[in-house]
Amino acid sequence: MSTPVVSIAYHSGYGHTTVLAEAVRDGALEAGAVVHLVKVDEITEEQWEQLDASDAIVFGSPTYMGTASGAFHQFAETTSKRWFVHSWKDKLAAGFSNSGAKSGDKLHTLQYFTVLAAQHGMTWVNLGLHPGWNSTTASEEDLNRLGFYLGAGAQTHTDLGPEEVHKSDIATAEHLGRRVAEQARVYIAGRAAVGA
Repeated sequence: MSTPVVSIAYHSGYGHTTVLAEAVRDGALEAGAVVHLVKVDEITEEQWEQLDASDAIVFGSPTYMGTASGAFHQFAETTSKRWFVHSWKDKLAAGFSNSGAKSGDKLHTLQYFTVLAAQHGMTWVNLGLHPGWNSTTASEEDLNRLGFYLGAGAQTHTDLGPEEVHKSDIATAEHLGRRVAEQARVYIAGRAAVGA
């Protein structure tokens, strides 16, 4: 059976989103994938080729002013060259974001990622978790403590550095990486079975 290839295309302004990208990587590696980390503001031609050859691409960005960062938007616009020739059609996609507030309009960033993925003809992989920390017996240590469904949402106080990204949010990002790798393995096997 083929080993899934997962690429994580992300931007990080202050390092917090890098911590999450590395957690997504670790989860995907644990699930047996080959993983590439791609900083979209430093992307090389070789990394574009890695994205093109991936089975799944996970998008990541901090949420600034209610959406993904300007650097991520610039990357997204550059993907139009791939859009014209359907380079990413039928790949899997997923996403994650961090902001200073509990909500911080991260849902809008995740929705932006889903629209980008849909424009490319990609298939979205959601988080696959119920919300955590939503009852008196729950804890902020729960997976998906912020209750996002579309992807992994993280919150880090604006006066704390990347080393203080919440452990639950790191674990949730790891879960996302495992889930994407596992779904990519199923997707590859299914395509092989139907001869697609």
